[in-house]
Amino acid sequence: MKFIFVSNYINHHQIPFCEAMRRRLGENFCFIQTEPMAEERVRMGWGVDLARLPYVRVLYGEPEAVRQLEQEIQDCDIALFGWTEREDLAQRRLSAGKPVIRESERLYREGQWKALSPRGLLRKYHDHTRWRSAEAYLLCNGAYVASDFAIVHAYPGKMFRWGYFPALRTYTEEQLRAWKGPVWRGEPGPLRLLWAGRFLALKHPEFAVHYAAHLREQGIPFHLDMIGEGELADALRTYVRQSGLDGNVTFHGFLPPGEVRGYMERADLFLFTSNHLEGWGAVLNEAMNSGCAVVAGSEAGAVPFLLRQNQNGLVFDGENEGDFTAKTDYLIRHPERIVALGMEAYRTIETTWNADCAAERLVRFAGTVLGGVREGGFTVPEDGPMSPAPVLRPFMKVPEIRGQDRGI
Repeated sequence: MKFIFVSNYINHHQIPFCEAMRRRLGENFCFIQTEPMAEERVRMGWGVDLARLPYVRVLYGEPEAVRQLEQEIQDCDIALFGWTEREDLAQRRLSAGKPVIRESERLYREGQWKALSPRGLLRKYHDHTRWRSAEAYLLCNGAYVASDFAIVHAYPGKMFRWGYFPALRTYTEEQLRAWKGPVWRGEPGPLRLLWAGRFLALKHPEFAVHYAAHLREQGIPFHLDMIGEGELADALRTYVRQSGLDGNVTFHGFLPPGEVRGYMERADLFLFTSNHLEGWGAVLNEAMNSGCAVVAGSEAGAVPFLLRQNQNGLVFDGENEGDFTAKTDYLIRHPERIVALGMEAYRTIETTWNADCAAERLVRFAGTVLGGVREGGFTVPEDGPMSPAPVLRPFMKVPEIRGQDRGI
């Protein structure tokens, strides 16, 4: 099977999946990058040396080379399209009756009321809805993607859970207990809290420093690491300084992805506070893989797919800072749950939500599509990548945690 993945540019969150596909398909897999990486992403440490990735080719430069790649996309057996300005390439394949798999984040991240736009509906019809009966499938990069596409009646019965798959690291429980804070060893000592991302309003980094002040008032020993930069950086640093938290909170700026993972490996709690404008949030995968007990907002795209309430993490209600504080306080009062949730979070990534599992399932699904089997050829898993994507309504209310409640 000749399988081509087309997207704007490759990054460290996509490389593990691409390499897993390469292991299965060899030279029959390639990633075609349609534009250079945005400079902002390069400054964040996302830059990639394309010369070290033999399966990556670029769709810009010499016109003849571009035309050749465009033809290869048209002729390949399966084409997977991520976000790209080259929508024409997908439309050419669909018009020719050739299978197309898309991966997409939300259409209406800022609110489903935007679906009322006649111009927008016409574009969605052209790109998606008119192909509802074609060999067109959707991988949903976030829990609320299927809800958006259901509004425009696209991909009926052909939407699957998907996401981003950062590099999987494997650990023993003994390693995690040795690296993390005293709470993992049943000893007294400071809690280690971590927040990582861009300091933007949509990501609510202020929740983390406000919670630091809350812990200080309670007399609970802790240290909070803040990794990132952004428009709220000055305000956050001022708040920490004026609150007398300099000894408890450290700002690190942007760090390379590998160094961020090092902080995750040593953290007890990871605070993931993004709102509905966070399409996925790959730091959640990485923190779970690192054995962190996560407290996460319900509206970020990755959360309903990856987290099960009080089984492998805690989910707070939307942008409700009071609920965020209450859920995090619950873990502070029940330190044994920090260890239990952290270990179960690790197992979730190790066993299911990783690049190897995703690639294996996608290759089997693609083989079924090429075999012309519409029903029964691909055994759809119940959970994880390539399981059916539920149509979840955004802004769902998240229940409170009571006692040892295990789920919602």
